[in-house]
Amino acid sequence: MRAVVIVPVLKAARGKPDPAAPAPRSDEARLEEAIGLARAIDLTIAASAIVPVSQPKPGTLLGTGKIAEIKALLDEHDAGLVIVDHPLTPVQQRNLEKEWAAKVIDRTGLILEIFGRRASTKEGTLQVELAHLNYQRGRLVRSWTHLERQRGGAGFMGGPGETQIEADRRVLQDKIVKLERELEQVRRTRQLHRSKRKKVPHPIVALVGYTNAGKSTLFNRITGAGVLAEDMLFATLDPTLRRMKLPQGRTVILSDTVGFISNLPTHLVAAFRATLEEVLEADLILHVRDMSDPDNAAQSSDVLRILADLGIDEKDGAERILEVWNKIDRLEPEAREALVQKAGTQPNVMAVSAISGEGVDALLAEINRRLSGVLVDRDVIVPVMQLQLLPWIYDHSIVDAREDLEDGNVRLELRLTETEAAELDRRLGIGQRPAREDWER
Repeated sequence: MRAVVIVPVLKAARGKPDPAAPAPRSDEARLEEAIGLARAIDLTIAASAIVPVSQPKPGTLLGTGKIAEIKALLDEHDAGLVIVDHPLTPVQQRNLEKEWAAKVIDRTGLILEIFGRRASTKEGTLQVELAHLNYQRGRLVRSWTHLERQRGGAGFMGGPGETQIEADRRVLQDKIVKLERELEQVRRTRQLHRSKRKKVPHPIVALVGYTNAGKSTLFNRITGAGVLAEDMLFATLDPTLRRMKLPQGRTVILSDTVGFISNLPTHLVAAFRATLEEVLEADLILHVRDMSDPDNAAQSSDVLRILADLGIDEKDGAERILEVWNKIDRLEPEAREALVQKAGTQPNVMAVSAISGEGVDALLAEINRRLSGVLVDRDVIVPVMQLQLLPWIYDHSIVDAREDLEDGNVRLELRLTETEAAELDRRLGIGQRPAREDWER
């Protein structure tokens, strides 16, 4: 379908700048993102425009002059769809469709359409359907022409009955309640999976970031997984978890999450909360940023704002969030060198290229350092009757040396955290670890 993309720019919103406000997004970047969203559902972009709006109209958002200009644009390019990169009320959407004689989709509807196409698991489908029904609930009045008609009530003479719109809303509400129950079961299932993982406590590393920042490409680079990674907004929707070993031997679980975006509909965030809870449970959060995008500062602010909405505040974030400056391979050599040097001076930043692999080894080493904490040296002898503990030991510690003794026991020189050392003592059933010098006698 041929579509026209317009980005309304409200001048009234451009008052005195707030020093505490996040970095503003340029109008050109908004237009480019809106076109990218439209192309993500295989639309042909016939024309696009940035439309200044001095005073928003309650009934149409745009003034009569701008409406006429866009109508001429539609006729010129024979387009039957208008994408408005701005939230529209049901009345505005209906009135614009009448004026333009074309289908109108606002930003929320477009994002929901993309999510509907990307969802591949049952969980993702449920989440998208719930968000879509909540979005449609207030728009029934523009979808039907018969909604004012009444159906007869009970009894011989009948009664006022209920209007068709009331019946449709009731059916819609019943579907919403049913989906919410199913998603509650999904949430309980996820909690059960998390509790099982805690019994074998591998640290969780979650990838977050603006859509198309390169999270899935980095995920594939680190884990060798085959997750879909394309130069497309919201290429990945359903979360993916993989267990992997860091170069130093430590086992972690890496989680790839849905990409964030500015002005993400609140009911969409609510629908995906079960999925995003994986981020809340993560021991380390990798905030992946596309440093080749001129608007990356504004994108970063959007991501941090959504994380704050999820309950990860700035103080907590400073300890758990590691910024990954991705796509440095797209920068000019001088700009890339300056960026790498700048990243080296900041404690919570790593510069990488998920495509070329530059900086990925250093990133893995930093992940290991942050998750390991303070390592202690341990020498243990695993009795022959407890050799089933060896896989656990290899998963939770760094084994520097191993000696298979004649009596079948195994002697190990380890480095591990104090918490895991205490857990190892519990599993071995000892209260005090033997010292190296005791073994040498």
